[in-house]
Amino acid sequence: MSHGVPPVIPDDGLTTRSRRLRPVVIVNTGDGKGKTTAACGMALRAWAQGWSLGVYQFVKAASWHTGEQDAFEALSGLDGRAEVTWERMGTGWSWTRAPAADAEASAVAGWAHIRAGLAEERHRFWLLDEFTYPMVWGWIDVDEVVEVLRTRPGTQHVVITGRRCPQPVIDLADLVTEMTKVKHPFDQGQKGQVGIEW
Repeated sequence: MSHGVPPVIPDDGLTTRSRRLRPVVIVNTGDGKGKTTAACGMALRAWAQGWSLGVYQFVKAASWHTGEQDAFEALSGLDGRAEVTWERMGTGWSWTRAPAADAEASAVAGWAHIRAGLAEERHRFWLLDEFTYPMVWGWIDVDEVVEVLRTRPGTQHVVITGRRCPQPVIDLADLVTEMTKVKHPFDQGQKGQVGIEW
């Protein structure tokens, strides 16, 4: 852990320790590769701390098979640690037990489930993967998302990934990283490959 001195020491009445333990909203956005990959790295750290962990993927289809999901399913509950919840929208969230009529309805249902979970403090660490897209498409109200995240109780960390993150979410976030593509094999006609993209 870094013992560096931050460039600003806020006059907020908090101790260094309490400020360090403050829950954060993190956004990984931009056109470059690595948004979900980086978020899964943070999720792995959260798991190692024994935190309850929820991963909710808003765009990836339920039929997709990813290495990250396999890894977290293997880790879930290991050595008495918390279970890992992993949900993908696909044809519907697993808690609905029925295929969604359309992607928009499924995204709205997913957000309602997450909103309720934040109120209940269901997880200490939330990864809302590709969550920017249903906001950009107008399916989920950005102002509502900002208010829910701003007023969430407890010490819940929330990571949001996806391109074109709405500005109000960026403004709310404590940490924003924009992935910029410099070079990618796809530009040379190479499609994604196992172990690198999934």
